[in-house]
Amino acid sequence: MHRLPASLLPTSLLPTLSLAVATVGLTLLAAAGPLVSTALAHPLAFTEVTLTLGPGGAFSADIRYDLDALALGVPIDTDDAALAAALAALPPDELDERLGRLRRLFERRVRVRFDGDPVPFEVEFPDYGAPETTTAAIPTVLGLTARLTGTIPPEAATVGFFASRAFGEVHLTIVDASRGEETRSILEPGARSEPLDLTGPILPPGPWETAWRYLRLGFVHILPAGADHILFVLALFLLSARLRPLVWQVTAFTVAHAVTLTLAALGVVALAPRIVEPLIALSVAGVAVENVLTDRLTRWRAAVVFGFGLLHGLGFAGVLGELGLPEQGRLLALAAFNGGIELGQLAVIAGAAAALGWCRAKPWYRRRVTVPLSCGIALTGLAWAVERTLGG
Repeated sequence: MHRLPASLLPTSLLPTLSLAVATVGLTLLAAAGPLVSTALAHPLAFTEVTLTLGPGGAFSADIRYDLDALALGVPIDTDDAALAAALAALPPDELDERLGRLRRLFERRVRVRFDGDPVPFEVEFPDYGAPETTTAAIPTVLGLTARLTGTIPPEAATVGFFASRAFGEVHLTIVDASRGEETRSILEPGARSEPLDLTGPILPPGPWETAWRYLRLGFVHILPAGADHILFVLALFLLSARLRPLVWQVTAFTVAHAVTLTLAALGVVALAPRIVEPLIALSVAGVAVENVLTDRLTRWRAAVVFGFGLLHGLGFAGVLGELGLPEQGRLLALAAFNGGIELGQLAVIAGAAAALGWCRAKPWYRRRVTVPLSCGIALTGLAWAVERTLGG
């Protein structure tokens, strides 16, 4: 019986894999040039809401969402250019009808409450018809803002906000212009905000609330939102038949992304998402390709994983930049976010072990599991790299 060779390529050639992958990525970036969009990957699916309480007794709530997708009743990850073209092609009367339905949707699914009671509001789309919307790099007909305006009841003591689960997670900012105060909170899909006292001082969230909030956000960025990070961790898992080498790789990855996440969050380092995101996708492909080319861990694997971890940390920092860090407890929030990421990665490994642990010692494991799954991961990573480079 013939044994399969330990490696399909000489070990001395394997270190060139990462360089080749990075070179391909940079070549794609150079070719794409201005076509690259800054809105690439890693955004959490959240709705940004700014509720402003004016000193004259009026309120306005700006809700940022993909209005084109909402008007057409399609997922928000649908191609923006296709959405804009579909709306622009509608006859005027049909477009007006869709706008009316869109206004009624906000009236049904959003609530602004004072003293626990919802108050009526008008809905308008301030970006609709503005020339800069249709000529923007990401075209849109209706824009990204729905503005709700209404009147604050006299003597109102509390205010609260609600949006249905259709809007996903809500990042809520309440601006009390008369008192010059601002408060932020993050609402799970379909959750009401805690009533904000309009008569007393605004108290910052306590340390436990801050820690829990950012721990959950870090975890959610891995499961379910971090598909590229999930595949990277799975690629590490597939080649390591024993626990100790896997622990070394995950530790190298963890330390690396924690370093760059912390430095980027504190403003020490920065790299444009148009560069980071395609290279993260290529790192996924690079590790998976190595799984196919060799059946054993090389001495340089941990170093390469560490380098790729630095890239992933910059990706995490982009998300944290969108979320923002609290004025008080910044280091606590940063540590909790890191902790949530690690818990998400451990959950991925635990799930993979539960699904594949029973067969990892089988002689056919590499042929039937590692190689096919690694090929799929590599192709997915390369597809993401091209999509992100071309701004798709």
